[in-house]
Amino acid sequence: MPASVESKQSDDSDTVPFTNVEDLLKVIDGTIRAGRDSLTVTNVSLNRFTEFDKTREEQRRRFRFRHYDTLYTEFLWKVRDMGLRSWISLASETLSAQDHSGWRCKEGDSTGGPTPKRGAKSAWPILVVEAGVSETIQQLRLDMRRWFSMSNHQVKMVLLAKFDGDSSQIVLEKWEEEAPPVLRQTITIIRNTATDPVSYDITGAPLILLFRLLFLRGPGPGEGDFVLNVPELKEYAEKVWSRV
Repeated sequence: MPASVESKQSDDSDTVPFTNVEDLLKVIDGTIRAGRDSLTVTNVSLNRFTEFDKTREEQRRRFRFRHYDTLYTEFLWKVRDMGLRSWISLASETLSAQDHSGWRCKEGDSTGGPTPKRGAKSAWPILVVEAGVSETIQQLRLDMRRWFSMSNHQVKMVLLAKFDGDSSQIVLEKWEEEAPPVLRQTITIIRNTATDPVSYDITGAPLILLFRLLFLRGPGPGEGDFVLNVPELKEYAEKVWSRV
């Protein structure tokens, strides 16, 4: 479950006021049991959030959903296939920044960046993947904008993955860092259960992730942009549907 601690309600997710750490953990457990993947917690100071973060680390409670790292894993395979060793996954590290409304904390579903540029502790990632089931695409876009603004544009690319079971589709959006952020690509994957076996209709493919944005340099010999083509996106969709 992505952590998004705000001083006020800013989206349509379930909202609860902070009382204490143990009560919040119980609320989160109930949210997960209900199949929800988004929760807004109000009235949280940075000290309180630090206390909460320390407690869940001690209890090894990361609130991850297995299908949330699927798209990021597909990217990692591309990195390995290219023989690149200078990429580090930052996993679910919580990062904080201060703006006009106070402290804000963000934790992505999957994040990473090149070493040594982004390998230091508390360094902002280059790539962020935000995925949602109960979260709306509007909420995911709000998360995207926060990543760019909170990092002072150190985050260079945000991938959004919205799963909609009712319409049997996944919508992928690729956003790149500019002022304002730019939507570079939209891919729609529709699951067709009327066929035997189940088929997938994919529009907007392939997904192309620019090497220069992710590694902060131009590609060298044997290197190039990372491309997820139709068969690979189909495999990604099959993995997601098998886990939700």
